[in-house]
Amino acid sequence: MSDQDPATRMPAPAVHCRYLGEWVATKHRWGLAVDQAEREAPLSYAAGCPHANLALERAA
Repeated sequence: MSDQDPATRMPAPAVHCRYLGEWVATKHRWGLAVDQAEREAPLSYAAGCPHANLALERAA
């Protein structure tokens, strides 16, 4: 399932915050594009993460 993203699959709720942080870090580290669905899904899930600070840019 490595080809899925937060718009199509999320792990168990207990690890949402960690997963989102690692997913965003991976996107930034490798300079990967983010489509609209990939941008919106993490932001909606991050509302439940008390220390979330996500910065996702739109795909070119």
